[in-house]
Amino acid sequence: MYTITNNLFTLSIITTTLFFVSSYAATFEVRNDCSYTVWAAASPGGGRRLDRGQTWTFNVAAGTKMARIWGRTNCNFDSSGRGRCQTGDCGGVLQCQGWGQPPNTLAEYALNQYNNLDFIDISLVDGFNIPMDFSSTTGRCRGIRCTADINGQCPSQLRAPGGCNNPCTVFKTNEYCCTNGQGSCGPTQFSKFFKNRCPDAYSYPQDDPSSTFTCPGGTNYRVVFCPGK
Repeated sequence: MYTITNNLFTLSIITTTLFFVSSYAATFEVRNDCSYTVWAAASPGGGRRLDRGQTWTFNVAAGTKMARIWGRTNCNFDSSGRGRCQTGDCGGVLQCQGWGQPPNTLAEYALNQYNNLDFIDISLVDGFNIPMDFSSTTGRCRGIRCTADINGQCPSQLRAPGGCNNPCTVFKTNEYCCTNGQGSCGPTQFSKFFKNRCPDAYSYPQDDPSSTFTCPGGTNYRVVFCPGK
């Protein structure tokens, strides 16, 4: 009887431990190195005000996909967490439940997917507002970044207050948005503007071959706004 009870107790501990490990596949650390305040946002995750040098850490469940982290600028929220941001606004709330409004630089990821790999990227498909670095905290895989002065060099047709729009946001045609499916669009003069300055980043929706990166499942990550050289 003792042996059976003891074994059941041990099994319970193992099961609980495995559940805990599998429930949180990755820890994300978001740091603001900009000279100005950034209101970090994450889906899933919510949002947090980050003054210069501050960090926000949160956990994400195994199997999470279509997830993203971004920064919001020039925000004003009241004590209830309602307000508005110039870039990256997510429905006028501090704690984002959905995605942000362009233009905003995106760190995107899907955890524990094919062959238990994580897929990560930096995307400019929603435009650009803040320089960004996206990397593992342990150096287990290649870091990616987009740190060019895109706002300062933005083509006049794409300029927006506080950022630089992707042409899909402005023109809303298949040429820029690839709405007609795989192979229906290719690089344009505007996508090349982004790609030449940020080779790691998605410059248009079907820019997959040079813009998607993998890490082993279980990797932890860091996103930095305005990273150093």
